[in-house]
Amino acid sequence: MQLGRVIGNVVCTVKTASLAGQRLLIVQPLGREGRAMGRALVALDSVGAGMGDTVYWCRGREASFPFLPADVPCETTIVGLVDVVNIPGSTFAIP
Repeated sequence: MQLGRVIGNVVCTVKTASLAGQRLLIVQPLGREGRAMGRALVALDSVGAGMGDTVYWCRGREASFPFLPADVPCETTIVGLVDVVNIPGSTFAIP
């Protein structure tokens, strides 16, 4: 699981029935100091995240677990909203 920041959303006019009602957000992964790291990715939102929120996301098979027993086809899911990050010796601050 990793930290990221929501930087946008995805609007789909047609999608598979198992994704009906699910929000797709664009997440920018964050490094140890809170700076953008790597490429942005699309993630399903399971917690009600919004633009600019710092989030906790997971990838792989575990990404579908928040939606059980439904069988949702996803590779990445936002699983938490981050309030505070405390890394000793770091200046990481959440806007």
